[in-house]
Amino acid sequence: MTKKLKIVADAQIPFLKGVLEPFADVVYLPGAKITPADIADTDAIFIRTRTICNEELLRGSSVRLIVTATIGYDHIDTAYCEARGIRWVSAPGCNSSSVQQYIIAALLVLAKEKKWDLEDMTLGVIGVGNVGSKVAEAAATLGMCVLLNDPPRAEKEGDAAFTPLAQLLAQSDIVTCHTPLTKDGTYPTYHLSSHDFFNRMKDEVVYINTARGAVTDSKALLQAAHSSTLNSQLSTLNYILDVWEGEPDLDLELLENAFIGTPHIAGYSADGKANGTVVCVREFCRFFGLNILPDWYPSSIPAPPMPTVIAIDCERKTAQQVFYEAVTHTYPLWKDSLQLKQMPAAFEEQRGNYWPRREFDSFAIELKHPTGKIVKGLTSLGFKLKIF
Repeated sequence: MTKKLKIVADAQIPFLKGVLEPFADVVYLPGAKITPADIADTDAIFIRTRTICNEELLRGSSVRLIVTATIGYDHIDTAYCEARGIRWVSAPGCNSSSVQQYIIAALLVLAKEKKWDLEDMTLGVIGVGNVGSKVAEAAATLGMCVLLNDPPRAEKEGDAAFTPLAQLLAQSDIVTCHTPLTKDGTYPTYHLSSHDFFNRMKDEVVYINTARGAVTDSKALLQAAHSSTLNSQLSTLNYILDVWEGEPDLDLELLENAFIGTPHIAGYSADGKANGTVVCVREFCRFFGLNILPDWYPSSIPAPPMPTVIAIDCERKTAQQVFYEAVTHTYPLWKDSLQLKQMPAAFEEQRGNYWPRREFDSFAIELKHPTGKIVKGLTSLGFKLKIF
């Protein structure tokens, strides 16, 4: 009798339980607590960012496949895996629309709080992969001028579409990071946002990081924020952080002073998480030659806690006001920030038990008196529209 394949999976990967049990023995464990003993006789592991897959974990195991249900893979020692014939797979783009929703909500909340017209603002996007590209497209939909910085892409594609970092920092009102975390190579991103980085920014700037915590030098950010406060009646540097150095152990001062601070959930829409699980299931079946579940997708994704049909009367409202009303209905971002600021020690609990946020295409808007600009913008963001 053929021995059944064995999988060890992070228990927080959603929609997975029951799917592969007919074909494999599946063990669910807390991602941060998976040990070498747990995977000694395991064929495949499904992980998130909390499981560090390096020699210490993998040495002597029978693991042949690692799938991370995340865009990033800096928690995997890829060189070690490749040297030992262990296939590793990430889920590029799986939560790009979720991060786009987070950033667009943040931009609209910022604009309302600071009484900005986003059409007069410039957004600098650092890292223009799956996520950065979608963020740039949505920001353009809001009428923003968008500058792109991505040295690896510029090297391959030419400089025409891209802006050097120093120029982007000098010209952008808001800067958002969407790079992988790398320490080696031609373009390392570890502490990319350094003292020099913040010193090059213009006045009244906002810095956003939803990529990886260590892309930001936390001490440099705090110093820059303090310096701007001391030199002005109003702080000239605001920041929004979803990722943190050393998380889940946060720098409480950094959190307290953040305009918005959230527990690494920018990409945690229910849709984005489902997409990550899809990669785990399909890659497992493909790698082990199982002619099953080639098009698997969760049979149902939880509905959000708010109504999925929104009625908006656009009369005497600007396009930005309508976008704010629609976007923040789907995602009241400040609630996630308030919860973390009130209970920072519950970082992992808030992340692990995150509410079922749904992306724009799960919502329909009943519009009255819309302009063509409003219709075009909401359609571009992904909303379903019904016009009265």
